[in-house]
Amino acid sequence: MTDARGIRRSRHEEEEESYFVSMADMMVGLLFIFIILLLYFALQFRQTTDTLTGAGQTRTELLRTLERDLKARGLKVTVDTRTGVLRLPDDILFDTGAYELSAQGRQAVGIVAGELASVLPCYADVQPGGPRCRGRQAAHRVDSIFIEGHTDRVPLSGVGAVRSNLDLSALRATRTFQEIMTARTDLQQLVSVNGAERTPIFGVSGYGDTRPVSDASGDDEVVNRRNRRIDLRFLMVTPQGADEAALSRSLVRRP
Repeated sequence: MTDARGIRRSRHEEEEESYFVSMADMMVGLLFIFIILLLYFALQFRQTTDTLTGAGQTRTELLRTLERDLKARGLKVTVDTRTGVLRLPDDILFDTGAYELSAQGRQAVGIVAGELASVLPCYADVQPGGPRCRGRQAAHRVDSIFIEGHTDRVPLSGVGAVRSNLDLSALRATRTFQEIMTARTDLQQLVSVNGAERTPIFGVSGYGDTRPVSDASGDDEVVNRRNRRIDLRFLMVTPQGADEAALSRSLVRRP
């Protein structure tokens, strides 16, 4: 005769075993999900890193091309590929203390505008009526180009439009921008695509003496001369906006 107590004990052991099996299955399932998520985020990180690296390489290629072509035209320019800057010293653009471009400065900016119109269409989206890409379309796109004015740290005080170094830098950047757009009006058709938005890639900013060249060395006049400059700062499309830009780019006709 079967002992009822033994039957209950057997059923209780079976229930405990079933409970532990279920818990083990759940833990295995959670571990599997965790591994899948880890692989997904590792892939996303790899893709983002590759995009950033590729965009940086594309920007370096663009800057080196502009540097080469502008120097071939006789302009004294430098590039900083780490920060994405094409640098124009102010002594080829402005007279001392002035914010209107000199005759030499207008000529130099006209050359810069021509080279930008020649090279940029392969690196940016172009609205109808804009300049044509004459070569290979780049894998990564330019998001913005900021025309930045910078001065030395010698205090400036005056009346009218120029009361400080900050005023002077902003006016110089604005005049450079205006001359670029006057020399090549088709540059206004270069845009950054974000969904339905078409934002012109060129912008203007003035920093006065707040962003000196970090590696400037020598006597005061040498340092001051290097800090007086117009920078063209190139920013590339970020990974967050790259996919959206790619989907929207088909809506922008490249002539």
